[in-house]
Amino acid sequence: MRMKQLLTSFVVGASAAMAFSTAFAADMTGAGATFPYPIYAKWAEAYKASTGNGLNYQSVGSGAGIKQIKAKTVDFGASDMPLKAEELDADGLMQFPAIMGGVVTVVNLDGIAPGQLKLTGPVVADIYLGKITEWNNPAIAALNPGVKLPAAEITVVHRADGSGTSFLFTDYLSKVNPEFKTKIGAGTAVKWVTGVGGKGNDGVAANVQRIKGAIGYVEWAYAKKNKIAHTQLKNKDGSFLQPDDDNFKAAAANAEWTKTPGFGVVLTDQAGKTSWPITGVSYILMHKQQADANKGKEVIKFFDWAFKNGDAAATELDYVPLPDSVVKLVQASWKANLKDASGKPLN
Repeated sequence: MRMKQLLTSFVVGASAAMAFSTAFAADMTGAGATFPYPIYAKWAEAYKASTGNGLNYQSVGSGAGIKQIKAKTVDFGASDMPLKAEELDADGLMQFPAIMGGVVTVVNLDGIAPGQLKLTGPVVADIYLGKITEWNNPAIAALNPGVKLPAAEITVVHRADGSGTSFLFTDYLSKVNPEFKTKIGAGTAVKWVTGVGGKGNDGVAANVQRIKGAIGYVEWAYAKKNKIAHTQLKNKDGSFLQPDDDNFKAAAANAEWTKTPGFGVVLTDQAGKTSWPITGVSYILMHKQQADANKGKEVIKFFDWAFKNGDAAATELDYVPLPDSVVKLVQASWKANLKDASGKPLN
């Protein structure tokens, strides 16, 4: 099934699941990051076909997902910003990685082909600081000799909701531009100094498509799905790269998963000739003590199934599956951390 058809069917299925949640109490519920939504949609459809068990995942942004899992209104939350150990402990949560992928900059410029325009992190940061306001600015022109850049105003598009994609984007820009770090900083929700907001990756994508001269940032699958022109980015080692799963894998190759509580690695601005500079991990949040043990077990079964059967689908959508060594660590963390209401291990 093609991507557009798949996502359309999943939206319909998710809406139906919400409308009839009392009738289908066995369906899992999750909410949060829009970054992994395309692959969760594909996994959910295949898992339903394989097991008969459904997933109602609300693609509402990492900030909302964190709030919902803390409030215990869903079976799991999803965030592209890893929570720190003290926050996990305060709310009785455990965290594990589910999938990796990349964030890309996208533009709406006449005569510019996808992947043609070259940008660097410092230049993108200056655009989002409102210091570079036209596309033919010398800083952009110097990176793109021979490219006809319009004397058009740049419209900055950013997320309007709490967003793990925004965390990855702002974390990267904070690492490469000291002024951005001071004036805006890194976070799921920051105080932007210019631009228009869009809700979710799909909202940012829609605004960039609508506004001539726009620049935005979205997860790679959304850029591909919406056929928006992405840009090249210069990485830490000085290479201009196109986004693809090999470059996302390169950024994740040296991740030190065991050195941070909750597997909380951040993969932005990684060294390596082929490392994509804005690579991220999407995390799942669950309560350590599960009030409904059956629901908790079903969530684990779903992700265990995805780890064993979902790599091809992930690669097709240009996500990066977790390495087998990390999957084993995640499975061990389930056994160590997840308990039923009486304190017995879930599995």
